Amino acid sequence: MKMRRALLSVYDKTGIAEFARSLVELGWSLYASSGTFRLLRGEGIEAEETAEIMGYPNLMGGRVKTLHPAIFGGILARRENPADMKEIDEFSIPLVDMIVCNLLPFEQAARERPPLDELIERIDIGGASMLRAGAKNYRHVVVVTEPGDYRMVTEELKAEGDVSLPTREHLAIKAFSATASYDGNVAFGLKEAIGFSDPDLPPIIPLGLRRRLLLRYGENPHQEAALYLPPLAELPWEQLSGRLLSYNNILDVDCAMRGCAMLQGDCGALVVQHASPCGMAIGRTPLEAYGRAHDCDPVSAYGGVVGISRRVDVETVRALVDRFVDVLVAPGYDDAALALISEKKPALRVLRWKGGRVLQYQITGTWSGFLVQEDALPPLPDIRRESAWIGRPRPDLEKDLLLAWRAAALSKSNAVAVVKDGASVGIGGGFCNRLHAVDFALRLAGDRSRGAVLGSDAFFHLPDAIELAADAGITAIIQPGGSIRDEEVFTAAEKRGLSMFISDRRTFRH
Repeated sequence: MKMRRALLSVYDKTGIAEFARSLVELGWSLYASSGTFRLLRGEGIEAEETAEIMGYPNLMGGRVKTLHPAIFGGILARRENPADMKEIDEFSIPLVDMIVCNLLPFEQAARERPPLDELIERIDIGGASMLRAGAKNYRHVVVVTEPGDYRMVTEELKAEGDVSLPTREHLAIKAFSATASYDGNVAFGLKEAIGFSDPDLPPIIPLGLRRRLLLRYGENPHQEAALYLPPLAELPWEQLSGRLLSYNNILDVDCAMRGCAMLQGDCGALVVQHASPCGMAIGRTPLEAYGRAHDCDPVSAYGGVVGISRRVDVETVRALVDRFVDVLVAPGYDDAALALISEKKPALRVLRWKGGRVLQYQITGTWSGFLVQEDALPPLPDIRRESAWIGRPRPDLEKDLLLAWRAAALSKSNAVAVVKDGASVGIGGGFCNRLHAVDFALRLAGDRSRGAVLGSDAFFHLPDAIELAADAGITAIIQPGGSIRDEEVFTAAEKRGLSMFISDRRTFRH
């Protein structure tokens, strides 16, 4: 039986000596690039250095170690192709039957932010090329990219004398995934190091997603789920305590972080259920803000996610631990507050939001493909712009109008929010029509709607919702306008004595 050859070139040396020794015991001969060769020689394992096969030493400071026809011809040769095999014999190229290779950790290097020239030297060319070549010829070449696969390959060789075709296919796909992810890391890392700014919607987004967290399940128990991050990305939060986050927790936390960002100019709080706020308020202290946000809809707040825009103190935690809260999100916590949570509610998931986000894009998977849009919070309307008012301008209601606008913008569309004295008293979100959203929010508010304001994420198609708001005692409305029946809506507002601010900016959120 003809001796088989493996080419070993690994940055991560974990387990490579044991794997190489197993291959030798099974009758394989070994080639190895310089660093791996020195390790094997130090372990007393017989191998031949790739430089001897090529007839060239490592060139250009190690940039060229394996890039040679004597290496790549042996990897890419199609054993069933007579022309290929004739050239193998003619040029005395040794066939390669296995590639064992993992790459220079570019992502780790990029995180260290070295000088650009140093970072460029950390881009692996030869290793990535070998993996691609071996994976392309997987029927003849086994490609091993991870130390975790050494045992599986060894066991198949011992049991069957060869590596099965399904395993070869699996390993080839893993190799192409590794090189694709690596290229994504390089693209992201160089972009950051060079200071290159993508256009708002670039023609290609090389995500190279890597799994960061396995979740208990998806939106429902029959769905598996995990959280993935793109190259060089870090989680925008740190979990300080509590159980593993769920898929639905992540969606609600997203809403909570957006809410904290929108409230960062104030001491504010929001309660989130099903990725939409059921209460939002500002206050003099975190405790007051949270209490007022909770009181908007205490029934829906049960089991919700709470976001607070200020450092959380022990007084706020005392109010929280007496209720069922699933996740708490805030930019910081007093030591006494964390100690009380640990004592009273150890299962409560506590996140410290770092104030950032993962991507500048919002990416949503659909059956049609991935929808990508700029992920930017809408700028606050300028309430003091008198030309944008229908009826009497009410700059005195600025705080309430802007809070109503925020709550509606953060809610699932169609959405409206009723706010009074710095606190939401009714939110209607996720409705198929705006009239029902207004009706729900006003019913929730009850008598609290008297003298309150109302914010809408989009225009009113008809005057009917305006009439409903006026009947409930709403004083002022903020909405973007833009309906073909705006004049009817404006006339209805003026007739009922409602002040209306036209923000000119829709804030749908689906």
